[in-house]
Amino acid sequence: MNKKLLLPLVVFVGLIIAFAIQLQRNSNGEDPKALESALVGKTVPDFQLESLQDPNVKVDSSVLKTGTPRLLNVWATWCPTCFAEHQYLTQLAKQGVEIVGIDYKDEREKAIKFLDTYKDPYKAIIYDPKGSLGLDLGVYGAPETFIVDGTGKIHYRHAGDVNDRVWNEVLKPIYEKLK
Repeated sequence: MNKKLLLPLVVFVGLIIAFAIQLQRNSNGEDPKALESALVGKTVPDFQLESLQDPNVKVDSSVLKTGTPRLLNVWATWCPTCFAEHQYLTQLAKQGVEIVGIDYKDEREKAIKFLDTYKDPYKAIIYDPKGSLGLDLGVYGAPETFIVDGTGKIHYRHAGDVNDRVWNEVLKPIYEKLK
């Protein structure tokens, strides 16, 4: 029998085995969307970048070392999911949740106009036009949110939007324990 004819069969069987293994993992509770972060349990990397609102003002890692927990939210105006998330973050800020924003790979003018139009829920906004801080944090894309304690230690990373379900079921319990 010709070996070339067996190759598609071997590939097909290999794919079936890989899918079966992943299905078994999913049925045991593993979340295939969960993205591990090497920084969970570690301090936010040191940085010094411009404030979004004023390029003459520098924001550094001390903005996350205030003695109280904060959310560190990665967002951008080009991100449609960030737009959907923004209203919920504004509600959280009104409830006293402290949020620091990272404007990620964005245009300053568009971001300022966005915040003027839709309100600003952030205690501070780090302007990261080249994505250098995002790279240091291991950001895959926007939106992503980190829970950081009052000493700057990262306790959790969430990839995707923060909404009512995510906040109440995942983030809020961690945030509340850090208060």
